[in-house]
Amino acid sequence: MLEMRGIEKSFGAVRANRGIDVSIPAGRIVGLLGENGSGKTTLMNVLFGMVRADAGTITFDGRPLVHHTPHDAIAAGIGMIHQHFMLVPAMTVAENVMLGWEDAGAWLRHDAVAQRIAETSTAYGLDLDPHAVVGALSLGAQQRVEIVKALLRGARLLVLDEPTSNLSPPEVARLLPVLRKLRAEGRSVVFISHKLQEVLDLCDEVIVLRDGAVAGACPVAGATRETLATMMVGRELPPPLARVETTPGREVLIVSDLRALDDAGVERLHGVSFSVRAGEVFALAGVDGNGQAELADVIGGLREAMHGSISIDGDDVTHATVTRRLRAGLAHVPADRATTGLVSAMTIAENLALRESDAPPFRRGPWLDLAATRALADERIAAYGVRAEGGDALVATLSGGNQQKVILARELGRRPALLLAAQPTRGLDPGATRFVIDQVLALRAEGAAVLYISTELEEVMAVADRIGVMFGGRLVGVVSRDDADLTTLGLMMAGAA
Repeated sequence: MLEMRGIEKSFGAVRANRGIDVSIPAGRIVGLLGENGSGKTTLMNVLFGMVRADAGTITFDGRPLVHHTPHDAIAAGIGMIHQHFMLVPAMTVAENVMLGWEDAGAWLRHDAVAQRIAETSTAYGLDLDPHAVVGALSLGAQQRVEIVKALLRGARLLVLDEPTSNLSPPEVARLLPVLRKLRAEGRSVVFISHKLQEVLDLCDEVIVLRDGAVAGACPVAGATRETLATMMVGRELPPPLARVETTPGREVLIVSDLRALDDAGVERLHGVSFSVRAGEVFALAGVDGNGQAELADVIGGLREAMHGSISIDGDDVTHATVTRRLRAGLAHVPADRATTGLVSAMTIAENLALRESDAPPFRRGPWLDLAATRALADERIAAYGVRAEGGDALVATLSGGNQQKVILARELGRRPALLLAAQPTRGLDPGATRFVIDQVLALRAEGAAVLYISTELEEVMAVADRIGVMFGGRLVGVVSRDDADLTTLGLMMAGAA
């Protein structure tokens, strides 16, 4: 079905794709694996016409694609669902599907399109209301809207970039049968993911990229998580950091009866109370949309509390500025790296210095010390394994995983008293995920308090001393690490326990 031969693409001195050869047969689900910055997304953007290759050829269904655009790719039968969905939140499902779709007609036929959406939704078990406003849908439902868009446009090859990174376990369980049905119809799927167990459960074969080149390919039958991880990083992963038994100390973070509204003015937090002690990781699990995002925003100073209080090391910061919270000892890894965590128009060095640019050695009088800023960048780029040309590279040129590493380098590198980490491993490969967890546990061993928010239950179990579960904007339960199990936590996340 698809043949890509000798694909080359460079961004400045960085060779993102180096002579890549890829074949995708019809009726197959192929996992595309690799570390952050290995070239996966660039390769698929070349296929979809969003990026023009420097060299190489692409043939789809026996027809060459030359200097093609996304419109050409869609017309040929290729669909791509990006990690960050290409939807207009204020529009309905039907209106989003009609955008740029010639079959919708010069005079938009809303009712006819809505009928086709309903029929496709029923056929594939997507459970979509054509008249629902996209912004009010869960992330899983928004992803199903993207799938419907691709199917109605006649996609025979569907590329999904990190399709489960933002989904809860129940939403993942709904997605995978849809992809299997597409395979049964003779369509093909390219499944880009860092979640190796999902790859093993779903895919027929895998292609692994490393440093912009194909490092290997193999059928899934007989493969293990360990063998795939080794192929991705080119070495065996080191054993996880030994967990140091600690006795939690003082209460560093105290949250009391916290209530807050979402962006639409709807109350999303309903009287949440808890504390986190020094030398402890308190993890919050839950399906996205149950108040975790609003809780993180309120603690981080990005959203106003309508009721309740927050204190850091005895300092009431309920209505304090972000700067004052940082001075009280807070470090914040936000869930949305693109809009909240980084300034994309700035360099890596400038982003790394943002928290400390108002004090020596980064500031001398009214001036920034550029030499000190570059030295900090060089040190943390090396320490956190950020793949970039150097500190002067724009953050916007980095892969999503490497952007996340820049945030982690800035926040964890300050050795804070309190770390607020919201989805800190989202979009990271196994090696980088291991690195993040090791860094969090190292902070804990040094006596820091950590509030760790994640939808990944296995990750929560690995990192936490205590685990709380959010459901419906409330903290519905807290269990110790020793008493936690996946079944109990899953029931609590579903509001059934």
